[in-house]
Amino acid sequence: MAKVIAVLNQKGGSGKTTIATHLARAIQLDGNSVILIDSDPQGSARDWSAAHELQPVSVVGIDRPTIERDLKSLAATDFVVIDGAPQAADLAVSAIKAANFILIPVQPSPYDIWATADLVDLVKQRIEVTDGKLKAAFVISRAIAHTKLGNEVGEALEGYGLPVLKSRIYQRVIYPGTAATGKTVFDTDPTGDAAQEFDVLKNEIKEFII
Repeated sequence: MAKVIAVLNQKGGSGKTTIATHLARAIQLDGNSVILIDSDPQGSARDWSAAHELQPVSVVGIDRPTIERDLKSLAATDFVVIDGAPQAADLAVSAIKAANFILIPVQPSPYDIWATADLVDLVKQRIEVTDGKLKAAFVISRAIAHTKLGNEVGEALEGYGLPVLKSRIYQRVIYPGTAATGKTVFDTDPTGDAAQEFDVLKNEIKEFII
């Protein structure tokens, strides 16, 4: 059975697609087979995939609330990463049901913290239904280096009762640059800071689900 990681936040602009594409590539480079599910009707991950003729990551669009069922018809794979859709509650519920682990990226802003409340409620309900088998955690995304705000956001998020990962994904010029070419930082700068921060994130998530 594939391990399913859903990257969810119903607020736009939290960096979901950047995280989902890089996480899928990081897992693949560890020697695992992986499928990236684009559940956003806007199709950002599909656009990313199409921008690279030799795209190593398989991307499948499932932008209807049948993700849990549709995953069963896909080829066998070690991991599935779901790039969640903003706002659509029915798609979020479907992704939550399909997942073993929910990653909630949050920008370091009070508005983004408040906006996660409804999603956290949905996730906690599913954790209860699964007797704790579903795991979930926040990651601070698009953080700005050398500011205290990231730490303050981490403390604020702890009030929701879900873990906050030690990993931080920082705002970097390299991310939009790689997105435009359908690549990741692992393909363009594999020893750089951005690749290292995604390796840390990948390893931290694996501790929850393996």
